Amino acid sequence: MLFPLIILIILIGAIIVFIIYTFFLPLVIICDIFGCGGGAGGATGDSSQVAEAFGGDGRGELYEPSVPGEFLEYIKNAGAECTQIGPVVIASQIQLESMFNERLVGPDGAEGISQLPPDKFEEFGEDEDDNDKTSALDAADSIMAQGRYMCSLAEHIDELVANNEVEGDLLDLTLAAYHVGLDTVKESGGVPAHSGAQSYVYGVRSSFVVYSGAVKVPEGSAYPTISPLPLDSINPSPTGGQ
Repeated sequence: MLFPLIILIILIGAIIVFIIYTFFLPLVIICDIFGCGGGAGGATGDSSQVAEAFGGDGRGELYEPSVPGEFLEYIKNAGAECTQIGPVVIASQIQLESMFNERLVGPDGAEGISQLPPDKFEEFGEDEDDNDKTSALDAADSIMAQGRYMCSLAEHIDELVANNEVEGDLLDLTLAAYHVGLDTVKESGGVPAHSGAQSYVYGVRSSFVVYSGAVKVPEGSAYPTISPLPLDSINPSPTGGQ
């Protein structure tokens, strides 16, 4: 009799954790930065600027000190691939996807700093640093492929919105498509309420406050290597999709 009750308690607990992660992810990350409740966060920023950055389009100027220097050029170039996507978006995605680990291999087969699925990297990846090799584990190749893929998705999203096939914020829809696939967004008519899409959008937006410079993180801070919430444990489906 106790075993089914234990299983039920575990399931209820998992649902509660999922809800907390989905709806309070921005607050968790911002508290990590600021030190909520009088903690020693140490970062400085204006609350109105934080709110504006979180809800913005990510196309503003990148706060360069927030990005590891060896990746700065490629993040800026990837953010200039099209007018819909800026370098703040690119950096914030990388933060959530890999925490700037260019050698990361995901459980779903995605590789590199931007964690593109293999088929998407094959489509959008090029030899960006002229080393005669195109590899997802090469940060330059991976970041620029990310930028091209995001721009391709943004173009498709623009068409879907214009044809009233999907509704919602253009950037949110594009980010969701990167995480769960364009077809899933189209079938849902917007950002899906399942598959961790909303958590992914919130997670990326939460980093806008740092990479836009709305929050100035002190030198020597753990950010941007702060660990994001484990979205893979919430949604085991692969990043990117078809």
